[in-house]
Amino acid sequence: MTGTTAEPLPDAVHHLTYRACRENITRLVTSCPSVAELPVPACPGWSVRDLVGHLVLVCRLAVDEDPGEISEPPPPPPGIPVDELVTTWAELEKELAGVLPRADWLRRRILPLDAFSHELDLRSALGVPPPDCHPALADALDLAVTGFTLALHEHGLPALHVRTPDRVWVAGKGEPAATLGGGSREVFRALTGRRTARQIGELSWSAPPATWLPAFTWGPFTPPPHPVEEAAPTVPALERHPRD
Repeated sequence: MTGTTAEPLPDAVHHLTYRACRENITRLVTSCPSVAELPVPACPGWSVRDLVGHLVLVCRLAVDEDPGEISEPPPPPPGIPVDELVTTWAELEKELAGVLPRADWLRRRILPLDAFSHELDLRSALGVPPPDCHPALADALDLAVTGFTLALHEHGLPALHVRTPDRVWVAGKGEPAATLGGGSREVFRALTGRRTARQIGELSWSAPPATWLPAFTWGPFTPPPHPVEEAAPTVPALERHPRD
């Protein structure tokens, strides 16, 4: 992957962006006790309580330096009050500063990506708009493009330019055959399994998107069969091309 990607973030910055997500999520879930049992459409079968529980388990795995997969641990047993979960999470998060320097580069970066992705899931479930500028977005999007690049390789698909208002990447090997463009948050949501194939096709494409759709399934991410949230308006940066 090449392009105008940023320099790797220091461990302290990864920790601070993760903390920002934790604090935002904590405010959202403690503002009204009744939200605990609300469903989270972007995470089928999960309630708000399950989402917070997942994040607590991910943080515990990181703090314990457990080598297990941190993106897909099961939610904790039901019935744990959300207030108790967020208190446990805050205590665990204090230990990350000492752990992150020893962690591999993927774990350092996937922690804030996971928390940011679920913060957006939660905001959508509660009808709370995301902030205009979020400190986790830039690095989370860069890591998502890296995962998408690996999926392009695995499927033997042509390279793509991935373009947002602030940055551009070459995802894949060789000369890009087309350009995918959109707002940073929309591209991130498309790359992390929160947009259907139709919604992905409604981003700005310079060529029919069907060729590249298989690569949107990678790691724990798969485009949902039905919309889980409304997509933001497409950035009119590219000539629209009809979907296949």
